[in-house]
Amino acid sequence: MRRPTDFAVGLTMLGGFLLVTGGVMWTKGSRIGGADVHASARFIDVGGARIGTPVVVRGVKAGEVDRMELQGRFVVVRLKLDPAIRLPDEPVVLLNESSLFGEWQATVTARDAVGRDEEVLRQLGEANQGGDVLPGATLPDIAKLTAVAGRIAGDVAAVAERVDVAFDAAAARELRGSIRDFSALSTELAKVAREQSRHLETTSKQVRGGVDQVAHAAELLLAVSQRIDSSTASGELGRLVNDANDAARQLRTATANLSTVSERLIRSQMKVDAFLASVDSIAVAVNSGRGTAGLLVRDSSLYVNSNAAIAELRALIADVRANPRRYISVKIF
Repeated sequence: MRRPTDFAVGLTMLGGFLLVTGGVMWTKGSRIGGADVHASARFIDVGGARIGTPVVVRGVKAGEVDRMELQGRFVVVRLKLDPAIRLPDEPVVLLNESSLFGEWQATVTARDAVGRDEEVLRQLGEANQGGDVLPGATLPDIAKLTAVAGRIAGDVAAVAERVDVAFDAAAARELRGSIRDFSALSTELAKVAREQSRHLETTSKQVRGGVDQVAHAAELLLAVSQRIDSSTASGELGRLVNDANDAARQLRTATANLSTVSERLIRSQMKVDAFLASVDSIAVAVNSGRGTAGLLVRDSSLYVNSNAAIAELRALIADVRANPRRYISVKIF
């Protein structure tokens, strides 16, 4: 009867041992059936972080701080990570408080997501020594932030006290005057804004008109291009080019004919010039009284004798008419 009892006791003790071992492993974050991945980060100061501080990647717990050791002026922290977690590109580690109760966490994030905090960037630059060790930085804790906030509050109180001293009745009157001046200035600015709005509306109308004209010109250009395209497709452009070539040939022929006519006119002009020169020499000779024609033109005796001869001829004709038998004798045999 004792063997079943011993077996039950042994089984109960084994179950309790397994239960205690599982609880301890769960508490320590140990994992069964998979090897952990380790990564190291270098910090100037780790603040309130301790061994067992959780490691967070993209807001999800991905491991914990496994070990810390001093190496010169830096603290090298080893991180135990879940092998299924994939780190971001160019990872850095930031230590910061996760709650108001002094709990810390190590956040693994990309370097581009750090921001522009000069202190954080300085710590990351100093901790970045190359190799497989990730650069790390420690964000200010709540105590430091509270101290800074206290200093800021004190500065604000001092400024408020100085403002209270400087802001007396005269300053109030000056402030009211400034407000009235600002109101008048606002009114003037409103007027100017309305005027500029009207000018802008006029300008916009002109711009719209210009745009419409440009659109119309574009339509005309499109129609012309379509006409040219259709002319090219139907052969009209080729006929126009051929006609232009024919016209150019005819124009060259007419130009050659005109050149020939010009040469002939030049020769004719030369002959006319020679004839005029001859006529001019004859006129000069006649005018000077040389030759028969010159004597006929210059001598008046020929005119007088001609008049006398004409008078005698008239008298003879009259006498012939009066006495024809004196001059004409008719005999009939």
